[in-house]
Amino acid sequence: MGTEPLEKAVGRLLTEQKLTIALAESCTGGLIAHRLTNVPGSSAYLIGGVVSYANEAKERILGVSHQTLQEHGAVSEETAREMSRGVRRLFQTDVALAVTGIAGPSGGTLEKPVGLTYIALTAADLKRCERYLWKGDRWANKEQSAEAALRMLHEYLEVRQDPGATKG
Repeated sequence: MGTEPLEKAVGRLLTEQKLTIALAESCTGGLIAHRLTNVPGSSAYLIGGVVSYANEAKERILGVSHQTLQEHGAVSEETAREMSRGVRRLFQTDVALAVTGIAGPSGGTLEKPVGLTYIALTAADLKRCERYLWKGDRWANKEQSAEAALRMLHEYLEVRQDPGATKG
């Protein structure tokens, strides 16, 4: 990757591999889309995104099941995975990223503290979800979540381009 900004590297790889992406953002509030659209030509691969902040939007627009939200909550691996699958289906893209978390400063509990975030990536050949616990203020938590999502996407694209490549 070198000194190339992460969103530019991701854009280059998406373009080279002729892949499209959709985003489902909750706690990042569109920050991932903002970063990707800072790259000229991003309309070639970024098809669309949904900022699904309320549970109603997660259900109605992304197809997250009411039962999942009731049993696991909006900030859970299950919800992140359903958001990712839903936005990929909605926009008919090759890849989808979803982020849900508690940005803070309030809203946390002992079981789900401020900074808890789940990031899911869905593609035909991969379904992945990672759990993070950031230690920062609201803006730092949003930035770290967007960065981690772009890193996950970059990692997927690099391995896809060179199946012998290892994480690093």
